Amino acid sequence: MDQDAIDTLAGLMVLSGIAAFLLVYVAGSWKAFDKAREPGWSCLIPIYNYYAMCKIGGKSGWWVFLLVIPIVGLFALAAISMGVSRNYGKSELFGLGLAFLPFIFWPILGFDKSVYQGPRRV
Repeated sequence: MDQDAIDTLAGLMVLSGIAAFLLVYVAGSWKAFDKAREPGWSCLIPIYNYYAMCKIGGKSGWWVFLLVIPIVGLFALAAISMGVSRNYGKSELFGLGLAFLPFIFWPILGFDKSVYQGPRRV
């Protein structure tokens, strides 16, 4: 096998891994949104997915606008994610995981046995 064939095969393997990883992330997010009685497809729509997250996290929809402000957006994302975590009966630390490592924590939230307990405004 020549070097070009090896490089092509390695590239296909990497792309396959990334596709599988994204599939698990999307499926977990979809399932977590479904648990919260939000349409699962809403996790796929840019901007609207953050609006749905605000609803799940018990925050007002205007929080979406805070997400576009540099630095403030990081704190807003953390607050929204911690609200989501709290409404699923998870810890604040899990909420930070949802915010900053979403590709790991959304599938966990979607596929575990946690139950959405409803919005609690804080």
